[in-house]
Amino acid sequence: MLIEENKQLVRRFYAAIDNGDVDALDDLVAEDYLDHSPPPFPGFGTGLEGLKQIFHVFWEATPGTHEIQDQVAEGDKVATRLLCRGTHEGDLPGIPATGNQLEITATVIHRIENGKLAEKWSDKDVLRFLQQLGVVPPLGMPNE
Repeated sequence: MLIEENKQLVRRFYAAIDNGDVDALDDLVAEDYLDHSPPPFPGFGTGLEGLKQIFHVFWEATPGTHEIQDQVAEGDKVATRLLCRGTHEGDLPGIPATGNQLEITATVIHRIENGKLAEKWSDKDVLRFLQQLGVVPPLGMPNE
């Protein structure tokens, strides 16, 4: 039963993000949360407070959804395959708003401790993300 509870915890985490509910993170995430794959932008804190900072930046700049496409759990870890969609409505660090639609995939592993998310590892399609923001040209296209 613990495995199903851990999977549900991760689902509640993504639902909170999609609903803009930063307060829910207090119940879902450990104070000393460790993100082994932080966003490609400098200047964020660590732990739960750093996650809240990241949440605010991305919620305001790229509101959207996380569609869970697959989820597998064993022991204290949950692996989730996601399709992330949003719109670049606000500025990201060093990247002015473009209005572009965003869609990337990610595979995320969370470790759960004492009923809260304690660690995260992720493999995100950062290249596609930066291409959709116009920061990196599409592959095979000459630079303009």
